[in-house]
Amino acid sequence: MFKKILLAYNGSHEGKSALLACAEIAKFAKSETHLLAVAVLNEGLQQLRQKGFSVAGHLAVGEPVEEICRLAAELKCDLIVVGHKQKASFGSRWWRGSVGKTLLDHAPCSIFVALTGD
Repeated sequence: MFKKILLAYNGSHEGKSALLACAEIAKFAKSETHLLAVAVLNEGLQQLRQKGFSVAGHLAVGEPVEEICRLAAELKCDLIVVGHKQKASFGSRWWRGSVGKTLLDHAPCSIFVALTGD
């Protein structure tokens, strides 16, 4: 299954949803877990450790997709977990673009997207 998981975490509502999903997947698969964050590294690490996970933290500066893909390749991850808020209209999705969509085009491994509808 998934031996090594990278959670891209930003502390948002969607990020917290991804953290919970990552915890469930990692528990089921008994995966080595890594958390990549820009500014909220300690918060995400603390939450996963409280759930009983031994997790390594990585701090990144730069373009999110590039940093996520770089670290996933460097760690030889089997899965990347991200959060995503569903946008209300096609126009807002088109105008703003999507880290998740760009990640799909460039990721070196499988991706799990934790959706939030609110």
